Amino acid sequence: MSDPLRLGIAGLGTVGAGVVKILEKRGDLIAARAGRPIKVAAVSARTQDKDRGFDMSPYAWESDPVSLASRDDVDLVIELVGGDTGPAKDTVEAAIANGKDVVTANKAMLALHGQEIAEAAEAKGLCVRFEAAVAGGIPCVKALTESLAGNRIDRVMGVMNGTCNYILTRMEDAGLPYDTVFAEAKALGYLEADPTLDVGGIDAGHKLALLASIAFGTRVDFEGVKLEGIERVSIADIRHANDMGFKVKLLGVARMTGRGLEARMSPCLMPAASPLGQLSGATNMVVLEGDAVGQIVLRGAGAGEGPTASAVLSDVIELARGTRLPTFGQPAASLVAGTRARAESPAPYYLRMELQDKPGALAKAAACLGNAGISIDRMRQYDHADASVAPVIMVTHKAGRPDLDAALQTMSETGVLMGEPVALRIEELDD
Repeated sequence: MSDPLRLGIAGLGTVGAGVVKILEKRGDLIAARAGRPIKVAAVSARTQDKDRGFDMSPYAWESDPVSLASRDDVDLVIELVGGDTGPAKDTVEAAIANGKDVVTANKAMLALHGQEIAEAAEAKGLCVRFEAAVAGGIPCVKALTESLAGNRIDRVMGVMNGTCNYILTRMEDAGLPYDTVFAEAKALGYLEADPTLDVGGIDAGHKLALLASIAFGTRVDFEGVKLEGIERVSIADIRHANDMGFKVKLLGVARMTGRGLEARMSPCLMPAASPLGQLSGATNMVVLEGDAVGQIVLRGAGAGEGPTASAVLSDVIELARGTRLPTFGQPAASLVAGTRARAESPAPYYLRMELQDKPGALAKAAACLGNAGISIDRMRQYDHADASVAPVIMVTHKAGRPDLDAALQTMSETGVLMGEPVALRIEELDD
């Protein structure tokens, strides 16, 4: 059997510890599958004396992850430090400078600096792999770079943040308002230290930017992803959506259109009977559409020690086998700067608004939509504790978002609205 592949692991949090535990438990099986032993040579973390659930004494210790990346007894660096700059990026750059392949779970770093990192690595014949950076244990990066490499990818979409899906599911199941469930999720440790990374759609937007780069052969463009979080989704929206046969999800969609690359992460309504509509709890789902294969649906755990460590090791094993691929599926130098679509593709929209309960208010609101060329498919009016308020739900036929925004602006100028309306896109899986 070949010489061992010697790993240096920078970061021993949940995922890093999980990688070590799997290697200790399944080392012989992994060696058989990889064609050579895979061993941990050195580790690095903020503190050395923390109990991480395994014996650290067999492994060399480095307090500085950059020093770890420079060790002669390390062949491959696993970066699990986190953060888009600072020690994480320094460690990756040091690994590349010292001729070492890199495996990382760092979506933020790659979403913001992926092009330069990929070019630096590929110029030296090195690989940067990142299966664990997107949707935890779901092998969506490998699906795009390998299994579907013979396809023109038409659309990538999915639920890629388990915390947001947990919050929306919990709101629905328990009938609780957003603020209450947000506090629960925070107490359970589901939220990032900066919660806006989760509920603001930023974390999931990083993931979508990476998948879009692979799918469409473009440079990673996180700034081109339109972001809208779930903060304004109310329990009323969830209930009204259910009444109309929909579920509310934080959905990422990327597609190449005649107007350019459309990429957005926003709350959307999905048909309740669809795979995405049925997705509950902290589970993730990624849907890939290719011209030859059709539609592929991948579902699984989007985070956690085991699933994410499994994804890290999948990259490590591929490199141990000698499988070497460009970072984003094709040489970084050949990736083009994608043209950002100026507007989203037309779609039906769910509208929730509170109107003054007086004659003519509903007619004025409907006229604003009609004057913008937007027709109404369905409409319902609900009771309200305040007799002066008339809550109204509308579902439009397909409309462009600029037309809808213009209609809502005109509506606000009529004086019939009580507060700001909510507009959520309705996404169809077979669109």
